Amino acid sequence: MSATETAGSTSAAVNESVVVTGAAGWLGENLMRTLAPERAQIKALVRDEREAALVDVLSPGVTAVIGDVRDPAAIAKVFEGTESPTVFHTAGVIHATTGVREFFDVNTGGTELVLDGAKRAGAAKVVHVSSNSPFGANPTPDDVFTEDSPFNPYMSYGASKLEAEQIAQRYASHGDLDVVIVRPPWFYGPWQPARQTQFLRTVRRGRFPMVGDGTQRRSMVYTGNLVEGLLCAERADVPSGSAYWIADAEPYALADIFAGIREAFVAEGYEVTEGRIRIPRIAAQLAEFCDGRLQALGKYSQGMHVMGELKDTIACDISRARAEIGYDPQVALVEGMRASIRWCVEHGEAL
Repeated sequence: MSATETAGSTSAAVNESVVVTGAAGWLGENLMRTLAPERAQIKALVRDEREAALVDVLSPGVTAVIGDVRDPAAIAKVFEGTESPTVFHTAGVIHATTGVREFFDVNTGGTELVLDGAKRAGAAKVVHVSSNSPFGANPTPDDVFTEDSPFNPYMSYGASKLEAEQIAQRYASHGDLDVVIVRPPWFYGPWQPARQTQFLRTVRRGRFPMVGDGTQRRSMVYTGNLVEGLLCAERADVPSGSAYWIADAEPYALADIFAGIREAFVAEGYEVTEGRIRIPRIAAQLAEFCDGRLQALGKYSQGMHVMGELKDTIACDISRARAEIGYDPQVALVEGMRASIRWCVEHGEAL
């Protein structure tokens, strides 16, 4: 039985017409490099000329459209000339640069514009990329999120992504669009942003702080696994509005994540520093408190936000994605981190 012939799903023909938002982002770049050799027409929404150049060279079938996901004119242009496309909505803001309003303008408002454009274009399917943040942290260290877990959004980002999911569900429930929602946790892999390279570098050098004893667990997803999850969601014959966790096979303890990164560096020929900075859980709790106060004032600090989350278990169960859409992650932490390191080397990123 193939991955696309599992119980509860039916393999669908590949759609030659595709629209990708956030096409030059971390996830978007990985998705585009998978789609470009296979699809006849890809309309790619990007932010500027530099990003347009990155995607235009991938295939003659790729057309970059420069614009903002918040701009109705840009959304109309990216759908122009498409015929019942599959829409991969990957655009979003994870760490705001202008304050918390940016989360809602891009993640919520942008999603509504994209879905409206998809409806007008008669989209065959929309694969909407959500997040773990609408669910917050697991209530106990042994808990895992399932598709039936209650929403408990974490800070402004989580609230903005929850509102985006609710908009997607509204389009699905009204019969306006065939929508599948995927919920990836913390992801890693090639085409990463500078913040991820800095994270790898600080772990290699023993400078990234370990909160508490490191037993708190985190689900992560290698970008290659995530792209496969998006394609499984596209192919699957499941009810509109279905949502799935897409992650690596099992959650990792935070200490094991750090150890896996160091193992990957060693395997790639790097020296690593085994020592690590440890901070008490209460320091992360203080960071979370300060983060909340800042966000209440409309401000956002990436460092404060990341530190506040490090104390938590954020783990999910991918059983339903395995059973219903044929998702089967093939890459685990060390292999995926090695790919990230090699990408950094190839692109001149200092590690």
